[in-house]
Amino acid sequence: MNNEPILHKKAFKQLTVDELYELLRVRSEVFVVEQNCVYQDLDGDDQQSIHLWLTVEDNVVALARVCPAGTHMKEISIGRVITTDRGKGFGKQIMLHAIDAAIEEFDAKLIDIEAQEYARGFYESVGFKQSSDVFMLDGISHIRMTWKKYNK
Repeated sequence: MNNEPILHKKAFKQLTVDELYELLRVRSEVFVVEQNCVYQDLDGDDQQSIHLWLTVEDNVVALARVCPAGTHMKEISIGRVITTDRGKGFGKQIMLHAIDAAIEEFDAKLIDIEAQEYARGFYESVGFKQSSDVFMLDGISHIRMTWKKYNK
């Protein structure tokens, strides 16, 4: 039994119907049901995005999408970040993979996110810094956070 997560990375058109269904099911389970938040998840940005997810024994344990500039936000952005098996580092892993994908796929030098306010420390741990005041989005307190690529 292998408990090492497997990374999957695909553009929308590369997703199988079963993969798309599973990603949308997990997003709905966490954002709509668990967080009791009614909002439009299918926002038209998925088709231009890179989708990343980690599986352990064929179960999705984390996912995220990377949106090119001008879709979800003005800048390249990462969103729909979820971990289903919490406390095992999968969230940090998926975020680091998403940052790498933003750089590889879209030559990102700057990445924006709309983070739920309570998760600020988590996003700071992967290099994001708060870049806005608190605002309400779908009834939940959010902040904009920005990651900048620094040349060493």
